[in-house]
Amino acid sequence: MAMPRTEETRRTGCASRWQCFAAVCIFVLLGLAGQALAEISQVNDTVQGTIEDFKITVLSTMLVSEPEPRGIGEWGFAALLEVDHHQILVDTGTRPDTVMKNAQELKIDLSTVQEVVLTHFHWDHVGGLLTLRRELMKQNPQALSTVYVPEGIFYSRPSPSGESNQMIGIRKEFEATGGHFIEYPTGTELLPGVWFTGPVPRVYPEHNWNGAGKVVTPSGLVEDNIPEDSAIVLNTQKGLVVLTGCGHAGIVNIVTAAEKHYRDRPIYGIVGGLHLFAASDAVVDWTATELRKYQVHNLLAVHCTGIEATYQLRHGLGLTRQTAVVGGVGSSFSYANGIEVGILAK
Repeated sequence: MAMPRTEETRRTGCASRWQCFAAVCIFVLLGLAGQALAEISQVNDTVQGTIEDFKITVLSTMLVSEPEPRGIGEWGFAALLEVDHHQILVDTGTRPDTVMKNAQELKIDLSTVQEVVLTHFHWDHVGGLLTLRRELMKQNPQALSTVYVPEGIFYSRPSPSGESNQMIGIRKEFEATGGHFIEYPTGTELLPGVWFTGPVPRVYPEHNWNGAGKVVTPSGLVEDNIPEDSAIVLNTQKGLVVLTGCGHAGIVNIVTAAEKHYRDRPIYGIVGGLHLFAASDAVVDWTATELRKYQVHNLLAVHCTGIEATYQLRHGLGLTRQTAVVGGVGSSFSYANGIEVGILAK
């Protein structure tokens, strides 16, 4: 015989029904969340892909390491990045025609390159942009037509003699050719496995810049520590490859940002300028100590790294004459052949 439903049993039954309903809702929501996380993970795996092949060729730096008259040196930096059949020019040297002449003598056709990365505003990294664009677009209207830059590269740099940031004027002239700039306030994947850091966060107090310049930021007029300084990071099968222009943010900060993005990946190689030429022995030793944590396998040091600093880093990182080298115009680092230099650096 059915028992009569009392007020207590009605309340208990009602609560039980609501508990069951809530449990079902939680189950459904957890399932949807799990599916969303799986989709996000899948997207991240795609975005943070591993590149199969790469080559970095130096087109502007102080030394020319070949015995033949191939290329000219200057205080500046530029490199051609070739990754899985895609090409990007990173920085453009100092003088208007240095990179153009060096590429021609090295038999590198830059007219097929559509994209440029500028790591920061300094004249020794942006000086060749307009000449390269104007000359190469005669062969290919799309040559060097897209320039990726970090946010802050167009900030005003007032000085007693007027505006000292030539990128403000370059921007107008470059856009007049039909080219365009794309600014990034934070890191972004330019290609699967090719990460543009954007302005590198300053986790460690590395002071890798000269002078007492000022910059107008959203926070006002402050010391110009080149806040937009940025780098390129390649996620290769052998580990990360870091390509820097000057390393004003500090190579330890740059590598820290790379590790945070890709997580637990050794540094297969560092290529570019590290701005340690004027650093004390203590600073260089500290840099080597911190970099050792990332298992750096190769160092192709050019531009503002400094010759003595390169040797100190070689010793501190436990590298060899073949894996830590002062590079010159035409020097390269690739997946297939590692570091290749002329006879001067051997």
